[in-house]
Formats: sequence, C-alpha cells, structure tokens
Amino acid sequence: MTPNIAAMTAVGYLGLTALAAAPKLTSPELDLARLYLEQTRDGVIGATKGLSPAQWNFKPAPDRWSIAEIVEHIVVVQEAVLGPVRDQLAKAPPPPVRDNKVVDGIVIHQFPDRTIKVKAPEAIQPAHRWSPDVATERLVTNYARFAEYLDTTPDLRDHAIDAIPLKIITNGDYEKMDGYQWILAAAAHAERHTKQILEVKADPDFPSK
Repeated sequence: MTPNIAAMTAVGYLGLTALAAAPKLTSPELDLARLYLEQTRDGVIGATKGLSPAQWNFKPAPDRWSIAEIVEHIVVVQEAVLGPVRDQLAKAPPPPVRDNKVVDGIVIHQFPDRTIKVKAPEAIQPAHRWSPDVATERLVTNYARFAEYLDTTPDLRDHAIDAIPLKIITNGDYEKMDGYQWILAAAAHAERHTKQILEVKADPDFPSK
C-alpha cells in the first residue's frame, strides 16, 4: 500500500457520515478508486514487462502457478466482476446498514495480504485460455472498463451482494460488498497477485532470460 493510497483512504474516512445505508460516492472516494485502479494496473504491467516465454511459463513447483497463469487468473476475475457480478448488483437490494468505510478499508488493506489464504474456485482457476500477450491486452481493456463503470454508475453504493472472500477474511462480520467495493476488490485482487508474480520472479530457479 503506497502512502498516497493510505492518505486518501484516511480522507475518505474523515469525509463521511457513518452508518448511512446507501450514501452517494464522494469526490475523495472516486479519486481513491481511480488511483487504486491506476496503481494496480501499472503494478501488473510493470511486474510482467519484458518477460521471455520461459519466464512467463516458469512454475516454482508443480502445484504453483506460473506468471502466465497468474495473469490469466487476474483477468478471469476481472471479467467475472464486470460481467455476472455487475449484472447481479444492478438487481440486488441495498446493503445492510453499516459504516461502508470500514468495509472499503478491509478490501484495500486486507484483500492483498498474501498471508490470508483463500482458495480460488475451479471456475476462476487458470485453464490456458489465452496467450500472455492476449491476457495482458484484456487486462488493460478491463481496467478501462472498470474506470468507465466507476464514473458512469451513480448508484454503486445502492446495491450489494454476497462476497465470499469478505466473509472469510472478517469471520462473517461482513458478508456483502456494494458496487464500489467490488471495483476496489478487483484492484485489490490484482495487487495481491502482483505480489505472487514477484514471489515467482524471486525464486532461485527463475530463468534469467
């Protein structure tokens, strides 16, 4: 988490009236999400820039993902949020009465934590759907779609659906994420797996070229 993100998160906390059922997004919230999308997009691109085929496909162990598989997984999750999750949110009821800033903070600060283990369901695991080039192109396109979703959907706080990772991380204290939080979660998920990419690159057997 960079100082800029941490500072902007603090501004969001100070600028809200707590426990509003479905408040409209504030300018600090919009700025925070825009910045987080930009930073996490650049993190993935920076971590994968210039990789050779051998580096893309290197697996630290038979049961570990390659960088190509990690990027594919990021893209699959993005497209799930932009597709079926977004469709469900449009029809979903309002979130429970709560301080949404608490949930925002959990998503931004705890979702990327690699010490918290959440097994990916089979449907979003890598399956060699795309080449690394195609996956990267889709990733960049999806980030643009998230930015458009954020800027053109005024009722992001008005609908919420169940989010299993949130429930796991909070031991059931919170179970639903609103549309804004799903956008943050997609970015946090990319940050989490960028850390995984860096772990693969740090492996002593990672190809030099």
